[in-house]
Amino acid sequence: MADRIYPTRSKNTQDKKPKVTRRELLTYLAATGSSATVLQASAALGLLPDTTVDIPQIPRVDPINRPSVVVLGAGIAGLTAAYELDKAGYDCVILEAAPKAGGRCLTVRSGDVIDEVGNPQRCEFDDEDHLYFNAGPARLPSTHRNMLHYCKELGVELEIFINENKEAYVQDDAMLGGKPLKNKLFTTNARGFMAEIMAKNFEPKQLDVSFDDWEAESLIGAIRSFGDLSEDDLYKGSFRAGYLKGGYLEHGVQEDVVAFKELLKSRFMRSVLNANEGETGPVLFQPVGGMDKIVEGFVRQLNNKVYYNVVVTSVETTGDGVAVAYEHNGMKYMLQADYCFNCIPTHLMTGIANNFSPSYREAMAYVRRGEAYKSAFQTKTRFWEKDDIYGGISWTNQPIRQIWYPPHGMFKQKGIVLSAYDFGGGMHFTKLSQEQRLETAIKQGEKIHPDYRQQVEKGITIAWHRMNHMLGCSARWQRSRSGMTAEEERLFNTIREPEGNRHYMIGDQVTLHSAWQESAVLSAHWAINDMVKRNSGGSSMPGRRIS
Repeated sequence: MADRIYPTRSKNTQDKKPKVTRRELLTYLAATGSSATVLQASAALGLLPDTTVDIPQIPRVDPINRPSVVVLGAGIAGLTAAYELDKAGYDCVILEAAPKAGGRCLTVRSGDVIDEVGNPQRCEFDDEDHLYFNAGPARLPSTHRNMLHYCKELGVELEIFINENKEAYVQDDAMLGGKPLKNKLFTTNARGFMAEIMAKNFEPKQLDVSFDDWEAESLIGAIRSFGDLSEDDLYKGSFRAGYLKGGYLEHGVQEDVVAFKELLKSRFMRSVLNANEGETGPVLFQPVGGMDKIVEGFVRQLNNKVYYNVVVTSVETTGDGVAVAYEHNGMKYMLQADYCFNCIPTHLMTGIANNFSPSYREAMAYVRRGEAYKSAFQTKTRFWEKDDIYGGISWTNQPIRQIWYPPHGMFKQKGIVLSAYDFGGGMHFTKLSQEQRLETAIKQGEKIHPDYRQQVEKGITIAWHRMNHMLGCSARWQRSRSGMTAEEERLFNTIREPEGNRHYMIGDQVTLHSAWQESAVLSAHWAINDMVKRNSGGSSMPGRRIS
């Protein structure tokens, strides 16, 4: 088994089959932290979502005979659709079930209510501008050009979000007896030992495609540089991990080498080395003051066209439009419009009366939702800054998974730390009472910061699969890691088509790259473009006032 993982040098390579191919060697290099190159190539081949800015070009409509649009849900997708159509002169209205806009784009501050079924909470953070918690999306990659376009157009000020911080910690009960290790020590030692293995076993003749001398020299030189190896191709530690002491006015003393066998005990060997790859590889941003500043920007432009606490009870296509029945303050109403853009989660939409086709209802019912869970504490002091941590994430193999440190509010007295982010499940915490959830987060946080219990206060939690009007987070189509089946492709294509040519589902539930706001925006763009395209051949677009 060892030979399969680490190629061994052969004394007579001409008599034996090559142990490593050029492709395999590149795979080893990618596995140690160079997968960004692979991702760039994948984007060029169309394997990753296109992030080109593609704002819909909507012809201005007749101001006397304006087409009407009802948008169901004031999440990012719904707000985007209404904003673009409103600019083009459409008669738009947004119906939102919750008392505020944004959907999963939720920022929690002092006095806010977390409307979790069976566990409602009121946030007790101190009332200060920097004390907030982005309970839903918290990062904006610089490659998400459409979201950044709207931030610019809506006047939403951005600041840098720090995702990876080498001064933060990696903690695994299986490694070093559970003692937390600085990220810089973990990654520097892991890469050093990996480079040593590659350098020791590198032999040009072992490759099925020969290297020129300069290629071989260049590659081995890159390996040595990657791992900061000694002249005899051994890893003996590196100042890249920082100094144990000194290093400024006197010669530095190197940090102790962490045994490779200890690092291999941790499941973080892969995830931490590649932590800043893919979506979190580019520069990341956050809106100054909270992610919901984007929501506020949209709402300001929509001139009171968002109606809250509205519960939709039925949606029906009528041949020349869409009829939506809803309740508000105990009264029942009927609204008719030419078009409907619907971002109600599909698993909730299946329980709302409709006259959709069986295939459309089948597609809506198939989409599953994630069970993400987050929690946060206000802190009495910014204790992490005393440990040289300014923003970033500490990783742990415990159910809390991560601790995030705020990149804003530097040097202030207090801050808000994300104390748990179970993005793969959430049921572990959901089964606990609120008191148990917070106690669990404290106990597990103490393994990273021994004085955690004395530092944290006023905790809140949010289980997205129990949030009212949501009952889930990111949409999930495929049920196998091997990709979407032909049947799943059929269902996905079905739900993207407008039902009755008038009703569009939007939101990340009709994208293949869910959980990011960019996907929600692009879903609205796609639906608008499709509507415009379908009507471009006609002499005029029928219009009616929303009633």
